[in-house]
Amino acid sequence: MATKTEAQGSFFDTIKLLTALVVLVAGIVGFYYFEEQSLLYRVLGLLAMVGVAIGVTLTTAKGKGLVGFLGLSRTEVRKMVWPTRAETIQTTLIVFILVVILAIFLWFVDMLLGAGVKALLSVGG
Repeated sequence: MATKTEAQGSFFDTIKLLTALVVLVAGIVGFYYFEEQSLLYRVLGLLAMVGVAIGVTLTTAKGKGLVGFLGLSRTEVRKMVWPTRAETIQTTLIVFILVVILAIFLWFVDMLLGAGVKALLSVGG
C-alpha cells in the first residue's frame, strides 16, 4: 500500500515539476515577447513567474526536502564558533609570512638548480 502511495506522490511531483518548468519557460518567453513594453514591467513579470515556479516546486517532496535541509544547515551554521577579528588577522599574517618564506626558499632552490645545470652544460661544451 505504501509503495502505491509513493508512486502516486512521485507521479504528482513530476507533474508539479513539469508545471513549474512550463511556468518558468513561459516567463522567459514572455520577457522577450513583450520587448516593446517597459523593462521594469518585463522584469517584474519574469520575477512573478519565477516566484510561482519556485512556489510550485516547493510543494513537491524534493522541494520540502530542500527546505528541511536549508533549515538544518542554518541551525548548524549558528552552532559554529567563528574566530574573532584578532584571531583572523593573526592567522592571515602567519599564512602571509609562511608564503613569503616558502617563495624565498623555492627561489633559492631554483637558483641552485639553475647554477648546477649551467655547470653541467658548460663542462661538456
